[in-house]
Amino acid sequence: MTVQQSEVEAGAKQRAGGWLRIDLDALKQNYTLLTRKVGRGVAVGAAVKADAYGLGVARVAPTLYRAGCRRFFVATVDEGLGLRPLLPDDAAICILNGPPVASERVLAASGLTPVLNSLDQARRWAALGQETGHKRPCLLQLDSGMSRFGLSGEDLDTLCAEALPDALDIAYVMSHLACADDATSPRNEGQRLRFEALRRKLPALPASLAASSGIFLGEAFHFDLVRPGYALYGGNPTPNLPNPMQAVVTMLGGMVQDRWIAPDTAVGYSARFVATQKTRIATLSVGYADGFHRRAGGFTSAVLPARPDISLPVVGRISMDCMALDITALGELDLPPGTGFELIGPHRPLDDLASALDTIGYELLTSLGKRFHREYIESSQ
Repeated sequence: MTVQQSEVEAGAKQRAGGWLRIDLDALKQNYTLLTRKVGRGVAVGAAVKADAYGLGVARVAPTLYRAGCRRFFVATVDEGLGLRPLLPDDAAICILNGPPVASERVLAASGLTPVLNSLDQARRWAALGQETGHKRPCLLQLDSGMSRFGLSGEDLDTLCAEALPDALDIAYVMSHLACADDATSPRNEGQRLRFEALRRKLPALPASLAASSGIFLGEAFHFDLVRPGYALYGGNPTPNLPNPMQAVVTMLGGMVQDRWIAPDTAVGYSARFVATQKTRIATLSVGYADGFHRRAGGFTSAVLPARPDISLPVVGRISMDCMALDITALGELDLPPGTGFELIGPHRPLDDLASALDTIGYELLTSLGKRFHREYIESSQ
């Protein structure tokens, strides 16, 4: 019996490596779902920092623009400069870390919008407007309880005393929730109330508080703009509940070879796995250099897409460039070199793998290496 190969898998057969399928249709569906979740009157932006969470901002950002997104969030100026040519001029690109010293003119010339996180950043951005005679858009971040970015209450008092809000073109005043992924945490409501109290010191301005998980805390957290990231890419924004999002990423490892080994035979570095019976081992061309964490050996499994009912344990240590699966349960099934095994995808959810490795799906996505062959799926293309 020979496994049926899809067109993508057939191509990978020649590479015998790892590849990613990135479903842009699912990405658009997730954006639409979140738009419906918040309803009319609330804008939905998109966090596309870290190369769109490892999925490739050059394809992800234009896809989201076509879905209706007009405000994009990156972390650094360099990320913003790289994104600017990929989007039409009416797309706002916001720099979450704010303007580094002496970067103001570069941001202004490139049409980038800084998130002002400190008095110093606010003063420098206001000074640019005064020098040029033109106030330029910005976002103003307030620290509502995360102690990471944003102006404290005291900083905000100083900002107002210096009349800086009048010298700034503030598109949104924003903050960020620390515990939004735990809907039972009282800190969520505490931060919302703190945010409201801080906002009252400013003129009436549009506001933004919720990212992915915050959207699901309810209407009181939506304000005028939400800023999803992880949920767009298929991550579960409601831990411990069914994932409402569509899977966007499928990671497949191409099989280099397979063999039967005898009992008492070791597999991989440090002989962490020793067969207790005759065992069939498949070697896949994906390792920790590709972002599949070294500690995954013995803690997770893969599936053959043609037989998703059979769980195939990852055994031994993950090497830099390869890993081993126990595929004994497949018996003598004929598997040509290059056969793809699903490591992340519809049958092996991203969040399940993250939980098994005591980490979060964000870390797994942003750790994806550069060696994967990427297949972008979009019905309109």
